[in-house]
Amino acid sequence: MDSVNHFSKSPEGTLVQQAPLSRSDFGTDFRWGVATAAYQIEGAVNEDGRGDCIWDIFAKKKGKIKNGDNAQTACDFYHQYEKDLLLVKELGFTYFRFSISWSRILPSGFGAVNEKGIAFYNRLIDQCIALGLVPWITLYHWDLPQSLEELGGWTNRQIVDWFSEYAAICATAFGDRVKNWIILNEPMAVAGLGYTTGLHAPGKKGIWNFLPAVHHLALCQAAGGRKVRALVPGAFIGTSVSCSYVYAESGSAADIRAAKRADAVMNKLFVEPALGLGYPVQDFPFLSNLNRYMREGDLDKLTFDFDFLGVQNYFSVVVKHSWLAPVVWLKEVPAKLRNVPVTSMGWEVDADGMYRILKQYAAYEGIKEIIVSESGAAFEDHYLNGEVADPERRQYFEDYLAAILKAKNEGVKVNGYLAWTLMDNFEWAEGYAARFGLIFVDFETQQRTIKESGLWFRSFLNA
Repeated sequence: MDSVNHFSKSPEGTLVQQAPLSRSDFGTDFRWGVATAAYQIEGAVNEDGRGDCIWDIFAKKKGKIKNGDNAQTACDFYHQYEKDLLLVKELGFTYFRFSISWSRILPSGFGAVNEKGIAFYNRLIDQCIALGLVPWITLYHWDLPQSLEELGGWTNRQIVDWFSEYAAICATAFGDRVKNWIILNEPMAVAGLGYTTGLHAPGKKGIWNFLPAVHHLALCQAAGGRKVRALVPGAFIGTSVSCSYVYAESGSAADIRAAKRADAVMNKLFVEPALGLGYPVQDFPFLSNLNRYMREGDLDKLTFDFDFLGVQNYFSVVVKHSWLAPVVWLKEVPAKLRNVPVTSMGWEVDADGMYRILKQYAAYEGIKEIIVSESGAAFEDHYLNGEVADPERRQYFEDYLAAILKAKNEGVKVNGYLAWTLMDNFEWAEGYAARFGLIFVDFETQQRTIKESGLWFRSFLNA
């Protein structure tokens, strides 16, 4: 790997920061924010008319969530948002990314609107503006209404109409004050973890669930963009993708082909259709099976002229060819077996991978601008004497920001960074075991404590 600006290689091969970063390095127009998701922080799952979502049901199933955790209370953000927004302000961020709970707006997924749900997000938006924070809405962050899942969820093509209705309601209700929009959060994770491996809600398994879910998510990605464009004057619209720079384990032809297949699924599957390039079947011929779900005019319906691409890179991936994995014919080489730095979740810490994936996306002619819409790491955090020391996370942010700056200085139009996440929360199948926050949360008392990494951001952003 090439080293990035602000780094040299240590004898062990890791990246070592040499020069301190400065906010001014990124320019005056660079957007600094923090990202959250409704289901992970809000709680109040049975309050004010909210309907069940797929994660409410999934969490009740034995063995699905680590330690049997659930998000009934989570961070109690629904009741404590005013205090939490003050913390966002204290840390020096300007943008606050949050998602709308579809089932809080439309308890049945479509039809009757829950006005109390609308009122909550109006209060949240108004409080952001009062504090000088710019609200940034994500329309869908994984919490599909359970009533829609019972009708097939993302495998049912009718979801394009349901999602379009939901997007129109949100754009109409909030678009007078909110101009920054993300349509979908990591659709590949929805299709892969929720409808193929079953590790996430709704827990479906099978490649033949994956294919229709992919196509309908991609259609909704564009349809949602069109709704927001039509209803929100001056909107800045994007969608976010989970992405990992893919390395082949060796230079063998088989490993290189395996890396191309992995790259097609992980990094191209929802980007290229939006750009009018269709699905990346040339790199992964199996994806031609998506044609069975295509209807006349779908190629055009998949396209949308997004203002930005939201890049969410947490780790890199090394793969090799494997005859033991039908369909994909590849195997990931786990980070722990490669003697590289990892987080508490076993994810590789590879700032150079962030640099490389930004360069990869910048090569697309149709991508106008890139926002790093999520970036962060889980480590073992401990509250001690009123403080939470997390030097590994602080170093992670410094290293990844230096990698982003290198790409920016080389002409990549990356113009924002939204840290994941404001505070420790319900981390999906990991429950409360994985802590990503800049703020430590005691989930029994709901006490918040700014971690060392949060204090670093406060110093960095206020310098």
